[in-house]
Amino acid sequence: MVDSLDSPYIHAANVENFHSLVIENSKRGPVLVNFWSKKAGPCLRQYPLLDKLVHDYKGRLLLINVNADSELKITREMGITSVPTLKLYRDSEIVGSRHGYQSEQDLIELVDQYIARDSDQIIALAIQEFVKDNKSNAYDMITQEILQDPDNPRLPLAIGKLLKHERRFQEAQTLFASLPENIMKNNDIIRFKQELNFFSIANEITDLDALLSQEDNINDDLVAMQQRAAFFIANQDHEKGFKQLQNIMDKDKYFDDSFARRSMLTLIGWLDVEHPLVKQYKPALRRYTH
Repeated sequence: MVDSLDSPYIHAANVENFHSLVIENSKRGPVLVNFWSKKAGPCLRQYPLLDKLVHDYKGRLLLINVNADSELKITREMGITSVPTLKLYRDSEIVGSRHGYQSEQDLIELVDQYIARDSDQIIALAIQEFVKDNKSNAYDMITQEILQDPDNPRLPLAIGKLLKHERRFQEAQTLFASLPENIMKNNDIIRFKQELNFFSIANEITDLDALLSQEDNINDDLVAMQQRAAFFIANQDHEKGFKQLQNIMDKDKYFDDSFARRSMLTLIGWLDVEHPLVKQYKPALRRYTH
């Protein structure tokens, strides 16, 4: 049975060990959680594919099975309403979900971008070069590795982070605009592109002290309000960022292609659904869509 297979890469989770098996292990590598039931035929048909997948990756992926019939507390907390349901964790966060039977190719597409690859070793070496001020060499090392392994999203992400460190935001945005579609779907890439947009806007501030010392509404200067919002968001001050975005929407919700609304949706996507700011601003956001 699914919950009794003996493998170092496969474990059964319950309410007592879910955190250690899933959350803690996800800090070291991807963890695929399989919510299943003995009563559901698709779960039993899919399991051989999951077993093959996890063993093909030879320890670079853990499979954690959760019996939806017996682990009701976990399924309720996770909002599981049907099985099979798969949730992929990385760095304590859910980075992918699938519902229903998945083919082998579907499973590979879900997990492959988060699996450790040989080309990841180049990133650490390139960063060492960057720290030594051999910046050109660092970029060349990663670029050459991209040619060898174009499907590793962490390679362009590493270049983007180095460019961001040098405040070369426009070059980073140009790089990410040229990435192939399969890489663009990576959650880390999506998040970083969103962050870059805020950094780019904040970088246009010419006098930060003067801008931050002004009142929140800044005499109806929407550009200045946008720059303040971007600065706060880029520096992880989401509460002040939300406030500035709401101020912009109060003045002109269509400003810069509905920048404030789009940015609010981005922030809501970053934060947990139970975060106080999400609970505060998500209902308010609905008022501006009508």
